[in-house]
Formats: sequence, C-alpha cells, structure tokens
Amino acid sequence: MSEQAKFLTGSLFKHISVMSLTASVGLMAVFLVDFVDMIFISWLGKAELAAAIGYAGAILFFTSSFGIGVSIAAGALVARSLGAGDEDEARHRATNALVLGVVFSAIFAALVWFNLRTLAGWMGAMGETLDLAVSYLQIIIPSLPLLVVGMAGGAILRAHGDASRAMMATIYGGAVNAVLDPILIFGLDLELTGAAWASVAARAVIGGTALIPIFKHHGGLDRPKLPSILADFPVVLTIALPAILTQLATPIGAAYVTRSMAEFGEDAVAGMAIVGRITPIAFGVIFALSGAIGPIMGQNFGAQQYERVRQTFREGLLFIAIIVVVVSGVLFALREPIAILFQLDGISMTLVFLFAGPLSLAFFFNGVIFVGNAAFNNLGHPFYSTIVNWGRNTLGTIPFVWLGSMWLGAPGILYGQALGGVVFAGVAFVLTRRVLAKQDAVPAQEPFSRQARLFQLLHHRR
Repeated sequence: MSEQAKFLTGSLFKHISVMSLTASVGLMAVFLVDFVDMIFISWLGKAELAAAIGYAGAILFFTSSFGIGVSIAAGALVARSLGAGDEDEARHRATNALVLGVVFSAIFAALVWFNLRTLAGWMGAMGETLDLAVSYLQIIIPSLPLLVVGMAGGAILRAHGDASRAMMATIYGGAVNAVLDPILIFGLDLELTGAAWASVAARAVIGGTALIPIFKHHGGLDRPKLPSILADFPVVLTIALPAILTQLATPIGAAYVTRSMAEFGEDAVAGMAIVGRITPIAFGVIFALSGAIGPIMGQNFGAQQYERVRQTFREGLLFIAIIVVVVSGVLFALREPIAILFQLDGISMTLVFLFAGPLSLAFFFNGVIFVGNAAFNNLGHPFYSTIVNWGRNTLGTIPFVWLGSMWLGAPGILYGQALGGVVFAGVAFVLTRRVLAKQDAVPAQEPFSRQARLFQLLHHRR
C-alpha cells in the first residue's frame, strides 16, 4: 500500500473528524476575514456599503465556484490514483488539473469582469450601491486564477491526507487579509477599495503557500507539456465540468435570494449579507466536510474497499448531526452579542436572530447534500451532483422563497431557503444510497474512464 494512501485503514470517523476539523480551520480563517470586513464596513455607518458587499458577495461566490469545481476534479483524480498505488499518475493528474484550471479561470474571469455592471444590476443593485459593488469587484475578479491555484493546491494536499498544510495556506492568506484590512480601510481611508486589495493579496498568498508543500513534501509537479495537458483534458473535464456546473448553481440561487431580499430595502440586504458572513464561520466544519470526505471515499474506492466507502457516508451523516446541534446552540447563545457587534436593529436584526435561532438546525440538510455531492464526484457520478445542486438552487429555492416572501415578508425568504434544502437533501440521500448499493459491480476506474472516452472521442472529431 502506498504511504500516501492513509485512509485505507483506521477509524473512518476519526479520519472524517480530523480532515474536516483541520480543513475548517483554514476555511474559517478566510471566512473570518470576510466577517471582519463586514464589521469594519458596518462601523463606517453607510448602509449602501454593506449592501454593496452583499451584492458583490453573490458574484464572488459565482466566480469562486469555478475554483471549487477545479479543486474537486484535482482532488478526486489524485486521491483515486493514490488509492490505486500510482504516485506518478497522481503527480501527472495534479499538474494538468492545475494548468487547465489556471487557463480556463483566466478566461472565465475576463468574461465576468466585462459584464459586472449587468450581473450586479440583475440582482437588484442600483445607483450608488451598484457603483460601489462594481468598483469593488473590478479589483478582485482578475485574481481568480490565484484563487484557483490555492483551491486546487489545497485539494491536492488533502488528497495526500495532508490537511494540516492545506489549512496553513488559508491561515496565512487570512492573516495577510486581517492585517491589511484595517490599514487600507481605515488607515488609508480606502473603504471598499481597501478591502478589495486586501483580498487580492490574500489570494496571492494562499496560492503560493498551497504550492510550496506539494513540491517540498509530495513529489512536486511535472513540467507542463502541451500534448500531456491535451491528453488529460477529457479526464479532467469529466469531473471538472459537472463539478463547476454544480457549484455555479449555488450563486444562481443566492442571486435570486439577494434580488428577492432587495425588494425589502437595503437594510434587509445588509442583514442578509451579515447572515451570509456568519454562516461559513459557524458551519465552516460542514463546508469543509465535502472536500475532506472526498479523498477518504476516493482512496477507498480506488483500492476497491467498497464497504469502507459506504461506512464513510454513514459516519459523515453522524458527524454532520453532531456539529449542527452544537453550533446551533452556540449561535442561539450569541444572538445578542452579534446584534451589538453589528449595531443591528429593525429588519436586519430580525433576519440575523432568525438565522441564529431555529433555522440554524436546518443546516443539517445542507450537510447531507454536501456529503452526497462528495460521493457522486468521487465515485464516478459527477452529474448527479449537478442535478442535485441545480435542483436545490432552482426548484428548491425560487418557488419556496417566492411563497415565503409573499406570506411572511423578508423572514419568509430564509424559511423558504431552509424548506427547499430539506426537500433536496432527501433527493441527495436517495441517489447516494443508489450509487453506494451498486458500486461493487463497477470497477473503480470504469465510471471515470467511460465518460472520459466520450469526451476524448468528441475532442478527436474536432
């Protein structure tokens, strides 16, 4: 057995806990800086600045979804190769996934950059708020390739079981952002512009510090070669395309929610933006779980240890339930301090109190979707995750949010979001059970190679 394939033995619950908790520290370091950004902006006392952050956040989520998709592809391919005992193939896949991610993220960033005003306008931003959101995004969007390198590099490290170094990359980035924020926002009086440049610097640091341990501890990367990159393009695309499509669904749903909230004024959008900053900090472990549990499933799937794959899914659900109950209790206890910290009142306080109350328990169902998507991406059914995520963010969002806003106003939007999550968590659970039940009959390489041959055929025909 390869020394790199560390998840083939030992307690699966321990592997899940260590990987998720370690990865979440890094994630929360970045999210915490976003949270601090929002505190600083709130202290400036301008509702339009907080609202601009809310609109910009939905578009940044849209662009970062590209990086998440590439990282899922890189992590799945590397973990599966390591599970099969082929470290040379793992290095080969890591190199080509990174190169392809950088190239296509640069193209994607350019397309978004030239359409920023249109995208922000679609979500309901107007007047000065629209101008602020666009100027903020014009600085950050071109740094998307740096973010992709950091995300994919972290996924490669986690595929090797090196969650601690992946964590440190994001901690370093978060530290840089945290130091630069007050200097640029207040010291140089740059407000949103300062926050944007601090974020760009953080992305550069995350990208660089994610690559260093790959070279130092895990055999590095191959020298990029065009024939090799083109040959691997169908294999990477097989996972990356549905993963990117999957991730793009979430900001589409978020954009609809933001536009719906805009009908109730900038204070409502600001309250929603605060909820959006609190969520990944509070549930960072659950967000991290999807990326953390994937390598565990991928390695065991590559080694054809199918019972351990099924057990990983069960242990993952148990882990989610424990985390959600504990975090929900903490949020409820901290509602008053959060209100004081952000100087909340009116509808913004109502929304934050609602999230930090009973609705936080509903995040369990988001966790079920995350684990289901990790299973689909690593077991050869990436388009299932596409179906579930798009369903959750269209059919599971639009009608529920629309009805909720009609009946209950702005709070009804949060209720609608939560109810849609319950419905599609059920869909994800059923599909995951189906995939797990039939995996013994399919060789570990076959699901990916079958789809890759289709893309290869289309590529040759062109």
